[in-house]
Amino acid sequence: MVDGLPRGVGLPALIQTVWSVAAMDSFVRFSLKRYSRERMLAFRVLGVGNVVSLLDPRLVGELFAGDGEALRGGEMNRQVFGVLGPNSVLLLDGEPHLRARRLLLPPFHGAAIAQHEGLVEEITRSDVEDWPVGKEFALLPRMRAITMEVILRAVIGVRDPHRREQLADLLPAFAKGGVFGLLLQTRFPSLADGPVAARTPWARDRARAELLLIDEIAEHRAHPENRTDVLAQLVAARDENGEPLGERELRDHLLTLLGAGHDTTAAALSWCFHHVLRNPQALAHVTNHPDDHAYLTAVVNESMRLRPVADSVARKLATPFQLGNYRLPAGTIVAAPINAIHHSPALYTDPYSFQPERFLEQRPAPYTLIPFGGGERRCIGASFALMELKTVLRTILTHVRLKPLNPRHERPNRTRSVAITPKRGVPVTATRHI
Repeated sequence: MVDGLPRGVGLPALIQTVWSVAAMDSFVRFSLKRYSRERMLAFRVLGVGNVVSLLDPRLVGELFAGDGEALRGGEMNRQVFGVLGPNSVLLLDGEPHLRARRLLLPPFHGAAIAQHEGLVEEITRSDVEDWPVGKEFALLPRMRAITMEVILRAVIGVRDPHRREQLADLLPAFAKGGVFGLLLQTRFPSLADGPVAARTPWARDRARAELLLIDEIAEHRAHPENRTDVLAQLVAARDENGEPLGERELRDHLLTLLGAGHDTTAAALSWCFHHVLRNPQALAHVTNHPDDHAYLTAVVNESMRLRPVADSVARKLATPFQLGNYRLPAGTIVAAPINAIHHSPALYTDPYSFQPERFLEQRPAPYTLIPFGGGERRCIGASFALMELKTVLRTILTHVRLKPLNPRHERPNRTRSVAITPKRGVPVTATRHI
């Protein structure tokens, strides 16, 4: 057993920091090639500290199975997503985090999800009807419009048309600043709440949206009848002591579901279309066999493997923690590098090619496909997102024929959104199926 950090990347901290932020893809390729025999690597990131990245899925499994009191995922998330509110499940640790998950999970499993599939298809079909025919347009904004409508109707359950229209205009403000904008707001609260915010359009929009969400919560409490949306189920939920979620808790959870279910899902959908439209075999199969759910699942999994919407998930050690042969010191940040795991040549043959068939032949080995994280902090809405991705993908491809304007692959954009998006937004032209 070794007390301390594993082998570190042999580059100055400044170069590591700038390279990993400015060109993550090439940094991942460099690390995988240069340190291919390592199970874990130590990085020094300026402004963050020591980061240990796990390159072995077995170690990722140990991390995800670790004690939530010792592995502080909420503390890590608060550095970036603090503006979501103190009750957000993303920002909690220990027992408060488990309580929040117990209350939030039921609306996102099994039959609760299946009942929304028809609504997602209806929303998608309605949006496609307004797409221009024979003219260039980008898919990313259309995916954002579809996923926003799904959030408003299936998750928040807004019935008032005027309030729904207002929220559709205001809620995207949460993602406009991107991860770096969220980081600045968290570090400097006046950017999010104070005189600076009052003069910042996106901050004003977010404040107005929060008030509308509180109004919607009150509407749900006053008229709970005949509702099947997620918010209605959360309003009715009770913890083990029979206590309901408070107004501020509900608001913070709604903001979290918005962040997790809107821009991230829109980004994932855009990457799905980006890959499928450049793969004639996959495109033909989805178009001609839209009810082949096994193949749709394989397509979505392969797209999220190639282009996860987040680079990594991390925990901060509250106490010393053993991983493999190392006893890592308290204060160390331990990361499961999604991008590196997904592109490891030791785990995937030809890892940079789009091959949905690899997920038809066998199930992925544990912790080799982790777009939603894992363990007790796995994304609560993962099952809902998978349903939405498959439903939107098959609905669009059976109603319009799409052609990408550039056969070359798009570069990832990490600065203008909470999620990693295609830089050009997937420009296409559309024609109607006869």
